[in-house]
Amino acid sequence: MVRKRKFTLSTTQIILLSFLVTILIGSVLLALPISSADGKAIPYVDALFTATTSTCVTGLVTVPTFSTWSIFGQIVILILIQIGGIGVIAIMSGFMLLLNRKMGLGNRLLIQDAFNLNTLSGLAKFVKNILLGTLTVEGVGALLYMLVFVPAFGARGIWISVFNSVSAFCNAGIDIIGESSLCAYATNPLVNIVTASLIILGGIGYIVWWDVFRVIKSRTPRNRRVFRHLTLHSKIAIVSTLCLIFGGALLIFVFEYNNPQTIGDMNLFDKLQVSLFQSITTRTAGFATVPQENLTGASTVVSLVLMFIGGSPVGTAGGVKTVTIVVLLCSALATIRNKTGATIFQRRISGGSIRKAVAVVATFSAVMLTSIILLAAVTDAPVIDIVYESVSATATVGLSKNLTASLSALGKCIIIVTMYFGRVGPISLAVALGSKKENQNVISEPTEDISIG
Repeated sequence: MVRKRKFTLSTTQIILLSFLVTILIGSVLLALPISSADGKAIPYVDALFTATTSTCVTGLVTVPTFSTWSIFGQIVILILIQIGGIGVIAIMSGFMLLLNRKMGLGNRLLIQDAFNLNTLSGLAKFVKNILLGTLTVEGVGALLYMLVFVPAFGARGIWISVFNSVSAFCNAGIDIIGESSLCAYATNPLVNIVTASLIILGGIGYIVWWDVFRVIKSRTPRNRRVFRHLTLHSKIAIVSTLCLIFGGALLIFVFEYNNPQTIGDMNLFDKLQVSLFQSITTRTAGFATVPQENLTGASTVVSLVLMFIGGSPVGTAGGVKTVTIVVLLCSALATIRNKTGATIFQRRISGGSIRKAVAVVATFSAVMLTSIILLAAVTDAPVIDIVYESVSATATVGLSKNLTASLSALGKCIIIVTMYFGRVGPISLAVALGSKKENQNVISEPTEDISIG
């Protein structure tokens, strides 16, 4: 008697399908008349686009969020943003823990792969910390936002504050204030500080949070040198994040200093805070305090680089990630110096980490370039606007040079697919690389040197 082979999904397939199912369910809900502000169902392609940009925490929108969707529709969008930011697997595991159900080995493996962790121990506590930490930070952010939005919008300001806080922490960049994002609050210090803080905390990565807390708790009054005792991952994530934020802000400040369409007519303090915010938001957040189409060419290029890099691993941000870029730079520098291995902070980077970094960048670049070519083929727009749109979609940023709303149905579909693969591609690739080990007993092919460069 022949036994039927049991069909099982791999971890990669489960992660891919979890995002896809979430998007499809969200699109169906948003296509209902109850989700529309005027009670009339919007075209399904726009509902699908909105569900995708929410779940993939991108922020590109084809219709104004604040005026198109009813309260029900906005709640659906907010739930999709929260699910996409934390991760479907983490939220499902969190519900299991709330029901006092133990996490089986399969669920532990899913959590480990979804967050690219190196151990199976302490995963239940890790999930609890993620959910509790997320809700705490978003709650504090919402309360601070209320100081500005409640006086301006009344009772509706409470909902705006909650929505913006979740969207900022999840690096989604979707808001329900107006059509011009946060441009009306470009020079408001409180809105800038709260939004920037939420973006950075979400994008730095959860494992950096717990590493910093661990070191602070273990330090004695005589030894408070926290940075020295952090893991290599945390050191790279923190230093690279600070360099990108302040380096990007300096370049944008210089390039936009005399541009009257952005910060040219502002005082020095406002120029500094707008430049800093632009540098932070381009790292996959998507909120805008200046119209992106008014940026100079040099600032546009700087923004493209920041969008491409994105945030740090195991967080809510997209892009190829800061740690990935640092690993590649260290590897390149070691090759240039003719060293046998790449090092940073007096630690040697493993060959496996370097190979993963190369694979992630190659995959990300392939998705991005394919999107640019396809979008250029179906869209009659300046090339720089198309590049900006595609990079923003791939890196799940959400900034646009006013192109998204004018896309054709085919153009919208291209961006939908781009956002999906931009969000799940690096995660799935990391899972695949981490789960498949080459059999060391297999006879390998002969080695031969080839010319490079």
